[in-house]
Amino acid sequence: MAEKLKKVYQEKIVPKLMEQFSYTNVHQVPKLVKITVNRGLGEASQNAKALDSSIKEIATIAGQKPVVTRAKKAIAGFKIRQGMPVGVMVTLRSEKMYDFLERLINLALPRIRDFRGINPKSFDGRGNYSLGLKEQLIFPEIEYDSIDQIRGMDISIITTAKTDEEGRALLKEMGMPFRSN
Repeated sequence: MAEKLKKVYQEKIVPKLMEQFSYTNVHQVPKLVKITVNRGLGEASQNAKALDSSIKEIATIAGQKPVVTRAKKAIAGFKIRQGMPVGVMVTLRSEKMYDFLERLINLALPRIRDFRGINPKSFDGRGNYSLGLKEQLIFPEIEYDSIDQIRGMDISIITTAKTDEEGRALLKEMGMPFRSN
């Protein structure tokens, strides 16, 4: 499945972007570097089961075992000590990245209730896109009965694009359903 999106990128998207932005070299064309899937778990410090179920869910969604992120410093107000688990994240590259992006675009996003497209303004100024999901149930790999609680996640798509315009063009060509305002 991942080969399909990568092939489309090399055969159709690269020539189109070269023409659109008048690049002189193939290596100037923006490409995907990595996708990170991150979930912050405030309750993980008190609830070890939440951490275990999140690790299992993110691993199922991403197809790769996530790492547990830990608190860098203690924050008394949040009852967090240094080194406590505060979330899970996974970084996808190459084949797994294209595979995940294809599933996100074609399977998961269309399953969101009242979906009208994703916000085209969520770029960081350097061509990288971030997207927050409110629930993990939009992924077909997650069974409704197997989850203990609905939790969201943040997905960051890192590209080599220099500007938001280039990044937006790249993701739009890959099939990202941007909202048209």
